[in-house]
Amino acid sequence: MVVNIERLFSKRAKNLHASEIRELLKVTQAPDMISFAGGLPNPQAFPISIIHECIEKTFKKDIDKALQYGTTEGLIQLRNVLAERMRKTKNINCEQYDVLITNGSQQALSLVALCFLDPGDTYLTCVPAYLGALQAFSAFEANCEAIPMNDEGIDIDSLRRNIERLRRVGINPKFIYTVPTFQNPSGETMSINRRKELIDVVSEYDFLIVEDDPYSEIYFEKKTIPPIKSFDTKGRVIYTSTFSKILAPGFRLGWVVASKEILDKLTLAKQATDLCTNVFAQYIGYEYIHGGFLDDQIKKIRALYKKKRDIMIESIKKYFPKKVKWTVPEGGMFIWITLPKGVDTRLMFQKALAKKVAYVTGDAFYPEGKNFNSMRLNFSYSDDETIKIGIRRLAEVIKAELAATYEEEPFLPEGV
Repeated sequence: MVVNIERLFSKRAKNLHASEIRELLKVTQAPDMISFAGGLPNPQAFPISIIHECIEKTFKKDIDKALQYGTTEGLIQLRNVLAERMRKTKNINCEQYDVLITNGSQQALSLVALCFLDPGDTYLTCVPAYLGALQAFSAFEANCEAIPMNDEGIDIDSLRRNIERLRRVGINPKFIYTVPTFQNPSGETMSINRRKELIDVVSEYDFLIVEDDPYSEIYFEKKTIPPIKSFDTKGRVIYTSTFSKILAPGFRLGWVVASKEILDKLTLAKQATDLCTNVFAQYIGYEYIHGGFLDDQIKKIRALYKKKRDIMIESIKKYFPKKVKWTVPEGGMFIWITLPKGVDTRLMFQKALAKKVAYVTGDAFYPEGKNFNSMRLNFSYSDDETIKIGIRRLAEVIKAELAATYEEEPFLPEGV
C-alpha cells in the first residue's frame, strides 16, 4: 500500500518552493561550464593556515567546552569581540548581550520571519532583492510589497506612496528588508542621506528595518558608509551579518544585533529551532577575531576581489555590445547587467548553457517576476582567465540574441 504523504504535509510545507539559484547551481556542475551564477567566495579567500592555527588554539585551551552544547545566545567570548568590533568599525552602539549568534545570516532572516510574520502579513523590500530573504519570508506565507531603487538606493517617494496605499486598506507592514551596502544582486550602495531618511520613514509609520550586511567589509576604493543600524536610536533596526564572506561559509556563522525586546524573542525562536549554533565553529570564529587575524585577511580579500571585479568589467567593456548596461560595484561580489527591452534572459539562459556559461536571471530577484531583460553575474569565484573566457562566451550569446531581435551585426565567435 502506497502512503499518500502529500495529504499529511502542512499548508506551509506545501507552499515551499525550491530556490531558483540553488536549482541553477545543479545545472552548472557540467564539465567545462563557466558559472557566474552562484554567490560563492573564492577558495583563495579562505584563510586555511589561520583556521588551522585557530583550531590548534581551541584544542589546547577549550576543546572540552568546544565539543559541548552551548547557550542559545552564543559563545560569550565571541559575542564580546563582535560587539567590540561593531562599535569600533561600524559605529554600532552595542554590548555582548545585544548580539545573538546564528547559523549564518540566513537563519537570522528565518528567525525574523518566524517572530514577526503571520500568514497574510505584509513586509516591504527594495528590488531587486536577495533571493534567500524572499524565500525565507515567503515560507511564512507573508505578502511582499516591492519598492524600487534609484541612484541613491531605495526610492523614498515610492516607499511613502506604497505605505499610504497600504494603510488606506488597513495594512500596516511589519518591516522593510534591505541590503544597503554592495547589494545582492545589484552591487549598488544606499547613500548616507537615504539611510537616514529610511530611519525617519519607519519611525513615522511605526515599523522595523531588517538590515542585511554581508558585504560591507569587502570594499575596494574607500571605506563604506556606516550601517543603517548606526543611526538607530530607538531600536527599530534588526542588523544581521555573517562570517561567510570574511572567514568561510562552511562554518555557518552569523550574528544579529537588535534591541533586548527583539533579541529575547529571536533567542526563544532559535532555542526551539536548534538549541544552539555550532559551538566548535564559534570558538574558531572567536580565535579568528581575538587573535588579530581578521583585519589582515579582509585586506587580502579586498585586493583579490577588486582584481576580479576589474577583470570582469574590462572584459564586459571589451566584448559586450553598446546597448548593454552594467553596474560598477565599489565592493561586494556582484555585477548587475541590463539588456535592451525585448530580450528575455530566461529564454536566453538555455542558449548560454549551450555555450557553457551561466548566470542568474534578473526576474529571480523580484517577488512577482519582473526585469526579464536583466541578469546577475558573480565575479568573486572564478579564476582570472576563466572570467575573460566566460564573459566572451556570454557576449556571443547576447550579441546573437540582439542580432535576432534588433537585426544587429552578428558577433564573431572565439578564435575568428
